[in-house]
Amino acid sequence: MKPVYINSVGSVSAQKTYDNDDFLEEIMTYNDTILRVIDPDYKAHIPPAAARRMAKGIKMSTVSAKTALKEAGLENVDAIIVGTGLGCIGDSEKFVSAIIDNKEQFLTPTRFIQSSHNTVAGQIAISLGCNGYNYTYVHSAISFESCLVDALVQIRNEEANHILVGGVDEIVAHHVDTHRLINHIKSEPVSTEHLLQSNTAGCVMAEGAHFFVLSNQKKETTYAELTAVTTYNTLSRDKLTEKTIDFLSQNGETLENIDLIILGNNGDDGFDSYYGILSDGIFKNTPQAYYKHLSGEFDTASAFGFWLAAKILRGGTIPKAVQLNQIKAKKPMNILLYNQYRGENHSLVLLKRC
Repeated sequence: MKPVYINSVGSVSAQKTYDNDDFLEEIMTYNDTILRVIDPDYKAHIPPAAARRMAKGIKMSTVSAKTALKEAGLENVDAIIVGTGLGCIGDSEKFVSAIIDNKEQFLTPTRFIQSSHNTVAGQIAISLGCNGYNYTYVHSAISFESCLVDALVQIRNEEANHILVGGVDEIVAHHVDTHRLINHIKSEPVSTEHLLQSNTAGCVMAEGAHFFVLSNQKKETTYAELTAVTTYNTLSRDKLTEKTIDFLSQNGETLENIDLIILGNNGDDGFDSYYGILSDGIFKNTPQAYYKHLSGEFDTASAFGFWLAAKILRGGTIPKAVQLNQIKAKKPMNILLYNQYRGENHSLVLLKRC
């Protein structure tokens, strides 16, 4: 199969990731149940008048997308594919509130226009003048992985040369309140440094935007090669090991060839046991890493894990802050990512050094 390269990255998260020259050199720690992104200088990327009208998700994505495009040396792409679990939920909330407050009269269309899930992809396309394929996947915790599958198919079938792929979710008060009611967010603040030792239900919820340029051309900026992606809506614990081995085998890899596995542990004691099946089982002798103590949990948090894997493969080092076990890794050649959310929407992603 034709190779698909990750030629650039762009990230806005709860860490200082908006600068591509910095790779988790300064770790931000929190003692909370909600993590918000560290805002970059939006004025450096977006005209202030336009920024005032933009939802936060759009602003985060614009910065991430422009960072990725600049690093890849591109002014435009053949396609834009964005994954999101909630879209611009902040504007959705404001629009519905305005309907109620104004008794369905005298409503301006701006909030409605910006409240749809595909607003981010559309805004990026408008800013670039991109008239190509433009698609948004809203598939809960596999929204970002769905974008990767689409991009892989298009590039390998020679339907596109350069594709901008991203995952974005913003956090708003109503969403937080509803998830607190159903105990999906931790009831008490927890130190992100000791997230996995909290032994409590729920996660630390967050937000973020991560974009990547995938291409059929290897460049000086290339981070890694995206080899394969697969997803499962449901996957029982007793089938996880078997499906993981099958995934590797189908893509010409063995357990011994995996130099690092990156897991999506989020500190929820009811569901982190899925990761334990792999970390204590077939990968017990493999170097392991995790990342949601840095990024927090949200529908496209796995895009932060993808960013982490790409940076590790390019730089050849694993930051101490993400190491999950004590096994020292050599310069990684093959990285496997595994993520799930509350026992559903499982994903496996395989990357390798070029």
